[in-house]
Amino acid sequence: MTGTLINIVAVLIGGAIGLIFGSRIPERFKSTVIAGMGLFTGAIGLQMFLQSENQLIVLGAIIIGIILGEWLAIEDRLQSFGQTLEKRFSPSVETDSVSSTFVRGFMVASLLFCVGPMSILGSIQDGLTGDYQLLAVKSTLDLFTSIAFASTLGIGVLFSSIVVLIYQGGISLLAGSLSAIISDPMMNEMTATGGVILFGLAISNLLEIKKIRVGNFLPALVIAPLIVWIIEKM
Repeated sequence: MTGTLINIVAVLIGGAIGLIFGSRIPERFKSTVIAGMGLFTGAIGLQMFLQSENQLIVLGAIIIGIILGEWLAIEDRLQSFGQTLEKRFSPSVETDSVSSTFVRGFMVASLLFCVGPMSILGSIQDGLTGDYQLLAVKSTLDLFTSIAFASTLGIGVLFSSIVVLIYQGGISLLAGSLSAIISDPMMNEMTATGGVILFGLAISNLLEIKKIRVGNFLPALVIAPLIVWIIEKM
């Protein structure tokens, strides 16, 4: 889990820098930076989606994943967790609205830092062989991303490190069994599905074009390789 720990430190350092110097950055600059990150995230999502060898698998995974996500109320649970953290560490801030800056920062950063092939592949590689090079590269990217986000979205970005620990750390601990199960086609469709989720994150939380309950898409990351596995066994 060395790579995951490095990633957490990078998020915390970047977030702290963003909080300290964020007040000195003009609001128009912050909003433009977030918009730029939104466009970049959307482009990365599209690039990931193009790795799909069968787009119908991605579509099926997204639909089934949304149904499961809505049933499990993943988005609501993430928001509730973010609001709980906000009440604990920012008690003076009004938390009745789920769109509060704290919760938005927590949600955006958690999804952005955890959804993607580098997070999954890097965690598997780290847990299986101890090679954390891929996660080290991801940590560098997350460092600068957290600076930009924390300067605009506040301390909620730092608390996304909790999700990074649980998500990437969990994958690393299960790396042995995952490496024996996940084939290249499975990883391709999982990556493509993650790309759709990232694109939705860009539209909803970063560019704020349309509100999408992106958190409820997350089960699709499990459904996509499962569909591939079923097809391979047929």
